Amino acid sequence: MFEQVESLRDEHRRVERELSDPEVHADAARAKRVNRRYAELSRIVKAHDDWIAAGEDLQTAREFAREDESIAAEIPGMEEGLQGAQEKLRRLLIPRDPDDARDVIMEIKAGEGGAESALFAADLLRMYVQYAASKGWKTELLERTESDLGGYKDVQVAIKGSSTDPSQGVWAHLKYEGGVHRVQRVPATESQGRIHTSTTGVLVFPEVDEPDEVAINQNDLKIDVFRSSGPGGQSVNTTDSAVRITHVPTGIVVSMQNEKSQLQNREAAMRVLRARLLAKQQEELDAAASDARRSQIRGMDRSERIRTYNFPENRIADHRTGFKAYNLDQVMDGALEPIIESAIHADEEAQLAALGTEG
Repeated sequence: MFEQVESLRDEHRRVERELSDPEVHADAARAKRVNRRYAELSRIVKAHDDWIAAGEDLQTAREFAREDESIAAEIPGMEEGLQGAQEKLRRLLIPRDPDDARDVIMEIKAGEGGAESALFAADLLRMYVQYAASKGWKTELLERTESDLGGYKDVQVAIKGSSTDPSQGVWAHLKYEGGVHRVQRVPATESQGRIHTSTTGVLVFPEVDEPDEVAINQNDLKIDVFRSSGPGGQSVNTTDSAVRITHVPTGIVVSMQNEKSQLQNREAAMRVLRARLLAKQQEELDAAASDARRSQIRGMDRSERIRTYNFPENRIADHRTGFKAYNLDQVMDGALEPIIESAIHADEEAQLAALGTEG
């Protein structure tokens, strides 16, 4: 795998020169792409430098160890350091998901369990908002359909990061959250203290950076406007401000009524539609890609159960990676990082194994 490092170092030098060109910064979209690539390549270059330095230090230490026992005692630790530097570089050379630096749009939908599922959808939304805050990300509620008991039948939230480093991107972390989340607990509506099992679905889409990045023919859109309504059909306003957009070729339907302005709802609906179309394009590319390039952890059916939240035992379990912990109360307050890191690590392991098989 290390044979490709020199070509990546050459690209790093070219991108560095490109960043000094004023014309690049005159185009905001281009500047964002170049900065992202530079950040990604910079991590590889640094890891490669660290690996070379660790190897040179070890070689020097071995030469002096013949005459100095204190230096000889340091060699096992330096050998471990070299192995660690090599493993870090190896992981950085895994083909990266091209969407990793993107922001995301997340949809949380109530599933089996009725009112309890809708209440858990609200809990998941709070969990993701708290996690986003811990990462310094911003969240924006795009659309919600409330249930009678205060939960959400359906809620959509945009999550936006600020780093140009793809490894720190919102999609790089939250793309593994798509699937069915199962909750086991005593519902607030349960009078006899029985534990119920409910499910809530999560969909995650990478957000489009620029509107023209995803080509949409206006003739392919069917746009309907209607009056917004709240829980139980209660009127929210008296104008036809809600918008439903249907992308006829794919059948994708997006409805928005969160804003009082029809224009704002239309803009939000188009934003979600672009994200869904981008995700559809990427899924089609993934289907045609080799196993080494496809995300192994994210490649399951969206109806697959990915995680269980057991409140009586304060237990969280991820069924894809085998991760298990007994700090569910902290997880629900946004302490998601160890779970997400387990998914990232498992995905990397699967891709490294696939690359090894191909080699």
